[in-house]
Amino acid sequence: MKAGLDPRTKLYMILIVSAIVMMSATTPLLWTVRIIMTMIPLILLVIEKRYSSAACFTILYALALVLTFRFMSEQNSGILQSLLTGYSGIVVQFLPALITAWYVVRTTKIGEFMSAMQKMYMPDGIAISLAVVMRFFPTIKEEYSSINDAMRMRGISFGGGKVSKMVEYRMIPLLFSCVNIGDELSAAAITRGLGGENKRSSVVRLKLGICDWLLITIFTGALAIFISFKYIL
Repeated sequence: MKAGLDPRTKLYMILIVSAIVMMSATTPLLWTVRIIMTMIPLILLVIEKRYSSAACFTILYALALVLTFRFMSEQNSGILQSLLTGYSGIVVQFLPALITAWYVVRTTKIGEFMSAMQKMYMPDGIAISLAVVMRFFPTIKEEYSSINDAMRMRGISFGGGKVSKMVEYRMIPLLFSCVNIGDELSAAAITRGLGGENKRSSVVRLKLGICDWLLITIFTGALAIFISFKYIL
């Protein structure tokens, strides 16, 4: 499977996974389908050479899955075990959607995304808002890393009686950066002609390939299996 999926395929993946995570897996078949759907974006992250993200998500999901299956079979449990079971169950339930969304955000260029929005005849208000959001969170992550490096050079970190300084010198600058970054991204979108009266042109030529159709078929089949076993059979 090659990298470089069509943005429309990625959006379809998010849609299907978001629908499936709202339905609980109650049989071994449904659990198998859910695990397979979680592994697909992880494999795509590896293909895109996002090794650290793929490793972190894999470890987190595997640990939550083991804890869920481990405590699910036990009838009597204490408060701590019940809390741990609940948290691991939440992670198993919603992490597939988070992994898929992370893959889409980190591997989709804004030009490709806007071109896909145009092909789907999406209103400019929705397309621009989504484009700004896609760039907002990665930019915030980079901003926080820069603030973190600056504070570490000044010796401000957790512990050593400097927790209050950590909040003052890290979180407050980050909050102001969020406001500024949102304004800058909106201004950049307007400067590039997004939302104008004339139709926006693009050098990106999108076309659904074999891998796109294969993933669309797999995710459609997974949704059909969940709906069939949950509400029909």
